Amino acid sequence: MVVAKPFRKRHWLLKVVTGSLYDLPCPINLSVWWSFGSMLGLCLVVQIVSGFMLSLYYVPHSDMAFDSVIYLMRNVHKGWMIRSLHANGASMFFICIYVHICRGLYYGSYLDKGVWNVGVVLYLMLMAEAFLGYVLPWGQMSYWGAVVITSMITVIPYIGSLVVEWLWGGYVVNTRTLTRFYSFHFIIPFLMIVVVMLHFFYLHNKGSNNPLGINSDSMCIPFHPFYTVKDIFGFTCMLWMLMFLVCVKPEMLGNVHNYIPADSMKTPIHIQPEWYFLFAYAILRSIPHKAGGILAMLFSILILLVLPYVHSGKFRSLSFYPVHQLMFWLFICVFIGLTCVGMRPVREPMYTMGQYFTVMYFSLMLLIPFSLFCWDWLISKNLKV
Repeated sequence: MVVAKPFRKRHWLLKVVTGSLYDLPCPINLSVWWSFGSMLGLCLVVQIVSGFMLSLYYVPHSDMAFDSVIYLMRNVHKGWMIRSLHANGASMFFICIYVHICRGLYYGSYLDKGVWNVGVVLYLMLMAEAFLGYVLPWGQMSYWGAVVITSMITVIPYIGSLVVEWLWGGYVVNTRTLTRFYSFHFIIPFLMIVVVMLHFFYLHNKGSNNPLGINSDSMCIPFHPFYTVKDIFGFTCMLWMLMFLVCVKPEMLGNVHNYIPADSMKTPIHIQPEWYFLFAYAILRSIPHKAGGILAMLFSILILLVLPYVHSGKFRSLSFYPVHQLMFWLFICVFIGLTCVGMRPVREPMYTMGQYFTVMYFSLMLLIPFSLFCWDWLISKNLKV
């Protein structure tokens, strides 16, 4: 076994500046689930490069935005591939980040509060970036999605209406709205790079978690070549899946209504966001009160910040808790159920199912880390007997 030198904090900044991670000490037992963090970095690079190429042809004007996208896909050499790469790259981004978050939930990575909280901020920035990008093609679903989502800001007392008018640049969604969204969509990725560096700082300042959730400073191996090989394999699998979506099923994760030009006089029968927002959308519409639904939707994401403070077990990983493993996979099923409910119009039985799934979502999210104390108590009782 190759043992790396003990990690020293004073060397980390130099490694970040030089980009040298070849001798970074890492736990010896990291599994493939730890490769999704590196995949997220690759996704960010792919989105920035493809987005820049799209910006060379995109026109942020309500009369020309839709036509500029169609022109790009039909008349620009390989334009359809760049556009599909950017659109499906966003879906791949969310697939990786959801797996990354679930790995953190399962193995208790949220106990590293600095890393976890910065990661939640990155997740919120990614959601904002994806929403802004979804509006830019100026299709029918993009336009009405912008109307619905931005109208939620009006629930803020006193200043909600003023903020919406400033965001719209008027009293309705128009060209000035599109220009603002385009500007925000262009600048947020560079802010994300800064936050990613902060995420790396907290991560490598304390060291990575591992499947056992124990301190493994004395059992470390260099990042290169042991984990660079795993990351390269993960990159290959992710890029293969991305190119399959781009070249074989480019519209599988999209919405056909977005190929209809935006029409402010014709509201779609069923307005829905992209698939990666459907769980929050289902929670939103499961609450009959407007402000209550918006708060529930926000808390469905911000609840991630609460997890480090409700964890009460002696072990951080669910690998030692068979009952909680079952609860974790039940939570995954509830998340998928909310996504499926969000795809359907608001009618029975989907409305009632959405309410049940919403209650289960919040209950399991808080119950899994909090109830670890009960399992520890039972184990201690049995050991004493």
